[in-house]
Amino acid sequence: MKKEIIVIGIGEMSGVFTRALLRAGYPIIPITRDIKISDVQQKFNNPEMILVAVGETDLSPVLEQLPSDWKDKVVLLQNELLPYDWEKHELINPTVISVWFEKKKGQDFKVLVPSPIMGPKAEIIKNALSLLEIPGWVVANDKEMLFELVRKNLYILMTNITGLEVGGDVNALWNQHRELAFKVFDELLILQNHLTQYDNDREPLIEAVVEAINGDLAHQCMGRSAPGRLARALDYADKNQLEVPELKRISEQFC
Repeated sequence: MKKEIIVIGIGEMSGVFTRALLRAGYPIIPITRDIKISDVQQKFNNPEMILVAVGETDLSPVLEQLPSDWKDKVVLLQNELLPYDWEKHELINPTVISVWFEKKKGQDFKVLVPSPIMGPKAEIIKNALSLLEIPGWVVANDKEMLFELVRKNLYILMTNITGLEVGGDVNALWNQHRELAFKVFDELLILQNHLTQYDNDREPLIEAVVEAINGDLAHQCMGRSAPGRLARALDYADKNQLEVPELKRISEQFC
């Protein structure tokens, strides 16, 4: 029998991963908000992996609670994820997936583009998702994965933040409000460069984001997380004295 997989956070996205991993033959041990991580760790001290499926704002508090002997088994799937999110918690070579399928309540998942995965559990995740016909691919190195994480961040933040002003879907955004999209994209790229301490290449990122846009032209720009994403971006810009006038204008007018 395969070793168990611990799943922290039981929401829409973790439900897709759990279904895939169950089909692959792995026992699933869920941890909800009412269950102490330490209690589960006492019973399962050598699981196959720890899938952390909480939201972005809950990620850091959860990682702070992880037992040391679980830290080399972690799988992360959050939006707005970058290396410093796991490095500050001293995680040892986590598996990271940039999720390019969405799952909303009452609806099945929808794939935009294949999801890149990197880390020691990447093959397990890729093979499990393939059982649901969700495409994924294993990334070769850290530099390539950083590109993919920044790409996803730019897509989500750009569409969410511009959506506060123009609403609608990504097709309308890109074809009717491209000037606004580029202004927001460029300011977000400033933030991503600062967060990653790396000069991310603009043109390939634009091409990659457009590929994702074309993957689901009817994808709605603004989700319920949009105001929070904009607030976090502005807070980081203010703390680090980064100029983001377009983000500030949108916040002042629409938040």
